[in-house]
Amino acid sequence: MHDSRSTGSTSRRTVLAASAATAAAAAGALGAAPAHSLPSDDARLRALISRMTLEEKVGQLFVMRVYGHSATAPDQADIDANLKEIGVRTAAELVAKYRVGGVIYFTWAHNTRDPHQIADLSNGIQRASLDLPRGLPLLIATDQEHGIVCRVGKPATLFPGAMALGAGGLRTDAREAGRIAAAELRALGINQNYAPDADVNVNPANPVIGVRSFGADPQAVARMVAAQVKGYQGARVAATAKHFPGHGDTETDSHYGFPVIEHTEEQWATLDAPPFRAAIAAGIDSIMTAHIMVPALDPSGDPATLSHPILTGILRERLGYDGVVVTDSLGMQGVRTKYGDDRVPVLALKAGVDQLLNPPSLDVAWNAVLRAVRQGELTEARLDRSILRILRLKAKVGLLKNPYVTHAGVDRTVGTAAHLRAADRIAERTTTLLVNSRGLLPLSRRTHRNVLVVGADPASPSGTTGPPTTVLATALDELGFTATALSTGTNPSQATVETAVAAARGRDAVLVATYNLAAAQKTLVNALLATGVPVVAVAVRNPYDVAQLPGVEAYLAAYSWTDVELRAAVRVIAGRVRPRGKLPVPVQRADDPTQVMFPIGHGLMY
Repeated sequence: MHDSRSTGSTSRRTVLAASAATAAAAAGALGAAPAHSLPSDDARLRALISRMTLEEKVGQLFVMRVYGHSATAPDQADIDANLKEIGVRTAAELVAKYRVGGVIYFTWAHNTRDPHQIADLSNGIQRASLDLPRGLPLLIATDQEHGIVCRVGKPATLFPGAMALGAGGLRTDAREAGRIAAAELRALGINQNYAPDADVNVNPANPVIGVRSFGADPQAVARMVAAQVKGYQGARVAATAKHFPGHGDTETDSHYGFPVIEHTEEQWATLDAPPFRAAIAAGIDSIMTAHIMVPALDPSGDPATLSHPILTGILRERLGYDGVVVTDSLGMQGVRTKYGDDRVPVLALKAGVDQLLNPPSLDVAWNAVLRAVRQGELTEARLDRSILRILRLKAKVGLLKNPYVTHAGVDRTVGTAAHLRAADRIAERTTTLLVNSRGLLPLSRRTHRNVLVVGADPASPSGTTGPPTTVLATALDELGFTATALSTGTNPSQATVETAVAAARGRDAVLVATYNLAAAQKTLVNALLATGVPVVAVAVRNPYDVAQLPGVEAYLAAYSWTDVELRAAVRVIAGRVRPRGKLPVPVQRADDPTQVMFPIGHGLMY
């Protein structure tokens, strides 16, 4: 399995040597205090820490979810959710009761309705904290990876996700996407982004990373991660490389289980470490931990989030990283299988963590840390070291000077015409043409004018205006085709398949959106092929789908079902732009996974 995964990548010996050189450079650059934290700055920040109560110090370590569109007047349903899960009514009450150091925004928590609302929520949270005695501004964070993980939707500018950018292969695109995304986040009052994903996706069956990764070549991923870090942080939003020590080779989703990575230490250094080394060398502000077990790095059986050998021994000491370490969500099953919710935050701090993200019960976690200090398991000096790193980060992104944003700044920055044009240009460089038998593509309006669009309709991220079938059909219509959308879902029934086959008869072409191809989708596509109508398929998530459909005449990879990527794919299908993307991962044969069907770098032109 490892041999096939490395196809198209630099040899392990070369990767290991390059990684060691990068690590040495990073350790030398980061052995002293970060450049943004001069001794005079640290003296000022330590003075702030010295005035904090123990309870305030404990609060600074937590980054917490909260329901509602407003800091002081959320909807009643959100008040009820806050009371049930957190024991407070509003974000303002959360800040006052627990003195948290940060808040994380989610779409499902109703934090991100529209740009002006997000800005007002951010201002309200900052005001609630600064009105308190010794109040400090908060780091406001979200997961704006783009692609399939996107919390702030339109009218903000949405970019292709990591694997799509990996297919484009241009560090300038990764950097520009990061810069523009950060400028828009900053205008909304969001100053810490949990991106980029630094995992190397060497396992096609990975259920949680996949297209969130830039690819399967460690050195290529490292280059893209470093570029995006510079883009985000150049616009003064803290970037976060995740998920250390590397979540790319698992078949278990750490949200629901406890993954085990069986890489040897040499394999880890070769496959998983390079992007994190590159992020550190690029001056990464924060690194997120993974709720995974890596026995070769720590044989204790603890998840990396709770592992002193991994977080302190490797990340801090071997890699020389002295920035903020944030856990992945403490509500995920991967960190809760071995210890109770009262032990997890304490063990994370003992391992070397600074920020404790989104515990299932803040009251349990907050009191557990407080109790650990009072009973001597943790020292106040240990808390102070983490708080200093957090305050350095707050100072670096400008929060200690002015944490507030304005509607004028939102209107001037978010979703501008120039930003949207940049997203379209970048997306056009990512679409990858995998198969084009007998030159079916590009489709001609003369011979393929009447198109049926069928396929998967996964739950929409914030970057979509509708199911993929609707977006694809609308884009085709705008280019002069006559397209009809028929959403058949990710698991079409036999009746749905028959409906699609009937609708395909008499058409000039059928466009099928595949999504993590399951048996029922395969049945649909094969039934459409049997009609004799030309079939074009587009993978709207993982590009590995193509291996299971050898009869399709034309196959493209879009890497996501967000509007910007689907519309770019349609422009390629219609011949308005040429396909330029190259596979950043190998695609193995479905009948023999030890054999590579399409190597890294594969991508057809016309």
